[in-house]
Amino acid sequence: LSEVQESFGAKCVPVVVPNSDLTQAYSVLASDDVPDDLQDRVEEAKQTIIEYAAETDDTLIEKYLGGEELAQEELADGLHLAVNNGTLVPVFSVAAKQEFGTTNVLEAIYRYFPSPEVHGTKDQDGNLVPVGVNDPFIGLIWKSVYDPYAGQLSFVRVYGGTVEADTEVFNATKGEKEKIGHLIRINGDKQEEVSEAHAGDIVAISKLKHSQISDTLTAVGSSTLLPPIVFPNPVVSHAVHSMKKGDEDKLITGLQRLAEDDPTIRVERNGETGDLLLQGMGDIQLDIALDRLKKRANVEIGLDVPKVPYRETITGAGDASYKHKKQSGGRGQYGEVYLRVEPMPNGEEEWFVNKVVGGSIPSNFIPAVQKGLVEGKEKGAIAGYPVQNVRITVYDGSYHEVDSSEVAFKIAAARAMRDAMLQAKPVLLEPIMELKVTVPDQFMGDVNGDVSHKRGRVLGMEADGTMQIITTEAPMAELSRYSSELRSMTGGRGTFEMKFCRYDIVPANISQKIVQQAEAGRAEAEA
Repeated sequence: LSEVQESFGAKCVPVVVPNSDLTQAYSVLASDDVPDDLQDRVEEAKQTIIEYAAETDDTLIEKYLGGEELAQEELADGLHLAVNNGTLVPVFSVAAKQEFGTTNVLEAIYRYFPSPEVHGTKDQDGNLVPVGVNDPFIGLIWKSVYDPYAGQLSFVRVYGGTVEADTEVFNATKGEKEKIGHLIRINGDKQEEVSEAHAGDIVAISKLKHSQISDTLTAVGSSTLLPPIVFPNPVVSHAVHSMKKGDEDKLITGLQRLAEDDPTIRVERNGETGDLLLQGMGDIQLDIALDRLKKRANVEIGLDVPKVPYRETITGAGDASYKHKKQSGGRGQYGEVYLRVEPMPNGEEEWFVNKVVGGSIPSNFIPAVQKGLVEGKEKGAIAGYPVQNVRITVYDGSYHEVDSSEVAFKIAAARAMRDAMLQAKPVLLEPIMELKVTVPDQFMGDVNGDVSHKRGRVLGMEADGTMQIITTEAPMAELSRYSSELRSMTGGRGTFEMKFCRYDIVPANISQKIVQQAEAGRAEAEA
């Protein structure tokens, strides 16, 4: 609490006081059974709230200064005004994972926070939206959940007007009309059908055809758009697989439904590593999602650290040839290719150069040569990772009038490319990520030191109130557990955003280990 007040001011006042083992929170204004050891804290917070509440009204100030006790209703009204004016910021004690204190927050929002009728609601263009019950209907889909009985349920917050069951509305985001069947009010696992929903209500609508999260629903004839929900990019990834053969389809279907329910969860297949990735905002979120998936789909899930999508390139030039010649009765195979590899300048895209003259490789076999090089680029010479930023020039070769074939030239081109790359000082490349880490001032040194240990570097820092935003770069291979590491380092007060920046050369000592692991993996696969 003292740190909150130091950061945001003395106007941050607790409205609940927890006991030491977080089993109960006592309302500062309404609790009569406060333990003796908490009496002083509750009384101190109550007096502060009374002072702020009294300042909202001259009559209350006179009563307070005159030593009169404010009635509970007067205190609640004054607190409501103080919160609405921003002169008082209520502070709650909450531990969501332990389901502690959340009810206090919800009740306080209902009792003390300003209604949209007071502070207004604006559309995407910044204009105020009428929010009365009798105004035109407008609502926003903010959540989607798959129900095994009702199908896909879209949760709609009604911002203005009234919506009735068995009517037609307009999806202003998609430009499509939607038929609303049942309106369902949901409370925990209880579902109750209602005939209508008014401004301020939240209802679920089943089986909408065109609508998704962040879409605006309006009365037919309106095109007003509410601001869409902006979801942050995922910062945590798990590679997931089914523990039992035959469960892969169930796993993928279940993961897709998780992503539909929560837009901060993403599911994708990494085409380079083959990993099926589950991505989200934190370990706890993904743990809960996976637990839900196990119950829904009855599938056992295994988790792995995602493989890093390394690449390969060259730092010099290399020249090689390869003759593919095979004779085993009947028609043989023959194709010979001479080629040169060199680094390709940044910004250029033409990686294949045909400088064959004199018909040493007939023109009808050049596409096969290029196809062989494309396949060769998929598995590099050092560890079998995809090749990038390499220009390949084919300048000579030979053929046989009878035995030459597309297959022979394809094989010859791929082998020649591999041999040329080994002469051209090949190196491994690793993905470098850009991080924006937001932490309180006192953790700057810890974060900067940790970045250095992760082979990263700090690009810059800027202040945002009492917080510092540190921009850094670090290899993806070092960041697989960064979410939990930052949480541990900052006591849960640090956050970060991460995005791909570029590929860079892997240091030689680390590259050697990666190559050894790749060779061991190939040997195991062949065995």
